[in-house]
Amino acid sequence: MNDNSKTAKPLPLEGVRVLDVSQVMAGPFCTMLLGDLGADVIKIEPPGTGDQTRGAMGFKMKGPDSMGFLNMNRNKRSVTLNLKSDAGRQAFYKLVETADILVENYRPGVVGKLKIDYETLRKINPRLIYASISGFGQTGPWAQRPGFDLMAQAMSGVMSVTGHPGSPPVKAGVPVADIGCALFTTYAILSAYIGRQKSGEGQFIDAALFDAALAFSIWDTSEYWGTGVVPGPVGTSNKMSAPYQAVRSKDGYFVMGATNQRLWAQLCEAIGRKELMDDERFKDNPARLKNREVLIEELEKTFVTKTSDQWVEELLAIGIPAGKMSTYPEAFDSEHGKHRQMRMDIDHPLEGTVPNIGFPVKLSETPQRVRRHPPLLGEHTKEVLAEAGLDENELKSLDAGGAFAP
Repeated sequence: MNDNSKTAKPLPLEGVRVLDVSQVMAGPFCTMLLGDLGADVIKIEPPGTGDQTRGAMGFKMKGPDSMGFLNMNRNKRSVTLNLKSDAGRQAFYKLVETADILVENYRPGVVGKLKIDYETLRKINPRLIYASISGFGQTGPWAQRPGFDLMAQAMSGVMSVTGHPGSPPVKAGVPVADIGCALFTTYAILSAYIGRQKSGEGQFIDAALFDAALAFSIWDTSEYWGTGVVPGPVGTSNKMSAPYQAVRSKDGYFVMGATNQRLWAQLCEAIGRKELMDDERFKDNPARLKNREVLIEELEKTFVTKTSDQWVEELLAIGIPAGKMSTYPEAFDSEHGKHRQMRMDIDHPLEGTVPNIGFPVKLSETPQRVRRHPPLLGEHTKEVLAEAGLDENELKSLDAGGAFAP
């Protein structure tokens, strides 16, 4: 745990309260980012089961929570409330009174049935910034469909340009729709929070995995709108320049890019293939794109004579972008990965320590800190409700009313 709070400057979002009424990935990742920046994130979970990621990811540790849960829920407190009960909603409304931000990812319409929708909660707290994350948004003919990363990747077009030509459909190896939506939601929340400083009013944020995935399609969409040609998969290569992709070496593959005429000339000279510069098929970038397959065949005739590490070292030495293809363990254990602190170990009451992915951006004056371990289910229920002003008798009354029961 790297909490140096006694000597460090206050974090940017210190004093901001977030109610996290979300599960699985997009919502919890968004609220974790806010927690890393100092927000007081209160995770509202169903009694008994909690966030389904606690038990559904399959990568179990010593305790009841999965590694997936432990990597998306640091810097949060857990409160268990049965929002289907009047008593549970009563306690929840009490928390809403002092909240700045709420993030939920129920299917559209469910929060209305639970009476925790934006229109209901803004009457309790007009300054509340309310973010709803769903698969396809709150409106439109697909709004009621189940929203998962796989469906968003397929239906947004992302899968249509992923993989190799002629191959079966391939999804991106990481959940780009989920994480992309989490990032866009975080950006919208912070924008709304800044805007509230002037207006004094909160607002509703409608975030969708489908929209987020489509927003990543700049090169592909530009190609379609510019040429009328429907984009397809091109493997590891790039639609705008060549060579720029993975290439075969003596012991595997590495990636490299000679994306302009100067780099192309340097590449041909460096690998001893100056004749390629005079080949009409490769004379400029449009020609190289048109003849990309034969271009790579020609280059690989030379690349297969040395190992990937040898080529990466030689190309980098003359200013040509290149890199080895790493597994995740190699990336985390690399000298650079360690320097960037992309793995950190967090103290945990049941696990001893648990590994977490490091902070993806670095702030110079107020660096993010791990202030809290990923919470045990309901670990902070009484603590948080007591802070909201509920005394022991009121807590007993809520308990009797089913607020904390599954």
